Amino acid sequence: MNKHRFTKCVATVGLIPLAVGCAQTAKQQRPNILFILSDDHTSQSWGIYGGVLAPYAHNANIARLAAEGCVLDNAFCTNSISVPSRAAILTGQYSHLNGVYTLDDALSPERDNIAKRLQQAGYRTALFGKWHLKKEPAGFDRYEVFHDQGTYRDPVFKSPENWVDDDKGIGGTVEKGFSTDLVTDKAIRWMRERDRSRPFSLFCHFKATHEPCDFPERFARLYDGVTFPEPENLLEFGSAQSGRTFPGQPLETMAWRWQKAYTDPENWWTYYPELPFEADGLDSVATRRAIYQKLVRDYLRCAAAIDDNIGRLLDELDRQGLAENTVMIYVSDQGYFLGEHGFFDKRIMYEEPLRMPFVIRYPREISTGTRNRDLVTNVDFASLLADYAGAEPPSEAQGRSFRDNLRGRTPGDWPRSMYYRYWTQHEIRPAHMGIRNERYKLIFFYGDRLGMTGSDDCTTAPSWEFYDLETDPHENRNRYGDPAYAAVIGRMKHELLALREKYRDTDEGSERMRRIMERYYDTALEQ
Repeated sequence: MNKHRFTKCVATVGLIPLAVGCAQTAKQQRPNILFILSDDHTSQSWGIYGGVLAPYAHNANIARLAAEGCVLDNAFCTNSISVPSRAAILTGQYSHLNGVYTLDDALSPERDNIAKRLQQAGYRTALFGKWHLKKEPAGFDRYEVFHDQGTYRDPVFKSPENWVDDDKGIGGTVEKGFSTDLVTDKAIRWMRERDRSRPFSLFCHFKATHEPCDFPERFARLYDGVTFPEPENLLEFGSAQSGRTFPGQPLETMAWRWQKAYTDPENWWTYYPELPFEADGLDSVATRRAIYQKLVRDYLRCAAAIDDNIGRLLDELDRQGLAENTVMIYVSDQGYFLGEHGFFDKRIMYEEPLRMPFVIRYPREISTGTRNRDLVTNVDFASLLADYAGAEPPSEAQGRSFRDNLRGRTPGDWPRSMYYRYWTQHEIRPAHMGIRNERYKLIFFYGDRLGMTGSDDCTTAPSWEFYDLETDPHENRNRYGDPAYAAVIGRMKHELLALREKYRDTDEGSERMRRIMERYYDTALEQ
């Protein structure tokens, strides 16, 4: 078992003043919380999780944070898209309870969240950067957030003084500069000017590395002349070899977006750096490879700005003497495909989008240079923060604190499986649910919008996928229907139903889902 530094207060009979003083000291010494959240900053680009891009990651400060704390190897999101994932982090609830199912949904300010609970526990709370939950943030003493998902250059910031709901207009004020730097500027300024009589909880949310993967000028020449190694399944065209049951979003769609943004910028939703992209005269294989190289180059330059600013935050904690008593977390709201399976984007319950890279430092309690392999999900985060703060988690939170896990004391009843559901229905990415344990993954693509916002008005034929992550970590071969796994699949189907009951995601009242389950969800052992 790892050794841990800790302090104790000891009271003996007749030393009541010491006991009282000890309680006061404990209250004063509750840790500060610095929660840094990025967007789509996928684990295979961090450098601390391995992969073909690890040697190229500009990650000195992420690596420092990992060396001084703990890396989570199995942190997962429960709905791999920004808005629902952020809502799950704040509320500690799955989408079906917090009401944020899809990218088009909003988090009600009336709903309980971890920021409100921290306020109630006496913390000063602040939020800077990407919010994306449409309605006004609640539970923060101070907030300055982007309109919608924000822009990289000269973003609009909205605050209590000029708030307008995202669907009511832009509002806010344009601020000159690069978004990742500006968010850090605001976070540091607030830390310096804060009320020092109370502990603080600071949420610092970057837009990076979300599409269009822009970067500040200081990184414009980073990776010039570099040819990046490719994932082993970059050239997966279609499902003939893999047996996957959905089309997905291929890299060629990203190239189409680049072309639209270049030729018709007034009617496209964003810009992209370093256009035009030229692939004329290339065959399909060479084109895909060229798209991959540009995407990864832009992406890693964008990520370099995150690492740069994590360094600024680390330095500020050191400057103020706060490092020892601050829980510092860096996490992404979900992962992202960087050419794996020939894809970009996220949303699917494959490893790249499902995984949430997560590193945490708390010198008073967490041993340096450690890694933890327990299964953790984003609905657990609120309970962890509440535990550190001595606060109650949000009402009806469905997660558990993993504070003991981080100290090397994993509870005996810690979950061995996690539940996932992506609600948005598109023909290329059907709505689905699934279960993942330490070795296996089972996904049921039920293929119906069930009235969800932001979905296509279509259905797709329900299908199943199953992967043995021990023998096939990159999910290159769908083993559903393989007799060798029939018993495992049968057990996981039953467990998936049990998790739906546990988390109260039963589609009660949905006649469409009832018919789908009756026809396609056979819990008998596979033959």
